Amino acid sequence: MRTKAEPAAAPEYVSFALLAMVFAVTLVTSVLLRLGVVRRSAGWTHVLFDVTLSAIVVSMTGGAESPFAFLFLLAIIGAAILLGRAGALISVAGSMLAMALITTRPWQGEATWRAFDLATHLAAQGLIGLLSAYAAEQILRSERGRSASEEDLKRLTVLHRQIVTALPAGVLTCDQQGRATFVNPAAQAMLGVDPPPATIERLVSGARDVRRQELRVHTHRGERILGLSRVLLSDEGGTLVVFQDLTELRRLESELERIDHLASLGRVSAQLAHEIRNPLAAMRGAAQMLEADSGAQARLAGLIVREADRLAALVDASLQLARPPPPSLTLTRLDEIVAETVEMLRSDPSLASVEAELRAVEANVDVGQLRQVIINLLRNAAAAVYLGGRIRVRTLELDGRARIDVWDSAGAVAEDDRERIFEPFFSRSQSGTGLGLSTVRSIVHAHGGQVSVSSSPADGTTFSVVLPAPSR
Repeated sequence: MRTKAEPAAAPEYVSFALLAMVFAVTLVTSVLLRLGVVRRSAGWTHVLFDVTLSAIVVSMTGGAESPFAFLFLLAIIGAAILLGRAGALISVAGSMLAMALITTRPWQGEATWRAFDLATHLAAQGLIGLLSAYAAEQILRSERGRSASEEDLKRLTVLHRQIVTALPAGVLTCDQQGRATFVNPAAQAMLGVDPPPATIERLVSGARDVRRQELRVHTHRGERILGLSRVLLSDEGGTLVVFQDLTELRRLESELERIDHLASLGRVSAQLAHEIRNPLAAMRGAAQMLEADSGAQARLAGLIVREADRLAALVDASLQLARPPPPSLTLTRLDEIVAETVEMLRSDPSLASVEAELRAVEANVDVGQLRQVIINLLRNAAAAVYLGGRIRVRTLELDGRARIDVWDSAGAVAEDDRERIFEPFFSRSQSGTGLGLSTVRSIVHAHGGQVSVSSSPADGTTFSVVLPAPSR
């Protein structure tokens, strides 16, 4: 018997090194199988190697009484790890057969083994095999369920991202401190920010203080009207904000109200024009008869004739505003019309220094009506800079549509007046009739176009006329 201080024999070191090697190879092969690096056949080869190696070691170290009989159990557990339930069951069958042959040694022709020892080993191997097979099956099911859950989560994440990205509404979220955590492309486009700022207040000022209402916000694209809804995401203070850009909708509503107002005004104007023209013509005829006489009566009669003509012109202008004649459209070079009109107006000292930046653009327009639009816009600009300033007119093409810009350096249109400036009889000067810009809008809309105004003391005032793309 070896004493406590006696060093271990060399065969024992070899046995333990062999065991460590087999265990390491089992772990490496298992990982490679799970990663798909090696094929399943490599696992079966390894199981056969484990059972064979265990049989050799047990046979050489005492058979059923060998201290290494547990190697069969390790081989069974390793097979379950590598190949699941099938590997465990095949390994159990091989281990039982090997243990029975090693214990009974039928080739020796004599019974030197004990049935109890063999039954104990076989029972242990069978029990470990069943437990390993069950555990392997449960692990496999768990992994399949986890993989399915991961795939479902990935699909839901991709679907969520696609839905939120494709939404025409703006969607943004923030944490409790107001830091923006998500901004979808629609929100970035509406607010004109790319990349988005760090805080929600810099994106949509006041969004954290409202629940559901319309909000006017200043963006890089100018002032916008947003229909905004806000909800809390969690108890920690996260916030979800969903909004729609209602600027164009509100503009269209205002435009419909204006059209309805003009329709009512047209009916009233037509009735007034009819009622005024007849007595006005009679008054003018009588005044012309009195004008034939000499003296003070002739001078007064001449005054009546002039005022009657002015009143008739005003009535005609009101009637034309209410019921503008339909345009006679022809494909025309807008830059040539603008150049001719500017040259014609240079005889007026207030329009002598108009700057022109003209590019060749075409549109289907009524030349006479478009000339009236340009004259009205230039005279409106001249009235704004009567104390000194610059006026510039330019033509350009934007997204296939012709555009005319009339700019002045005054920047004198107040924000409250921008919506009313095109209304009939609204004038910012005492001498104006308030019909010039209304006539401009009526003519442009009759052409299927749009007219808009932007103004600030720093940038000046620009009236923009956009006409439809030409049809050839």
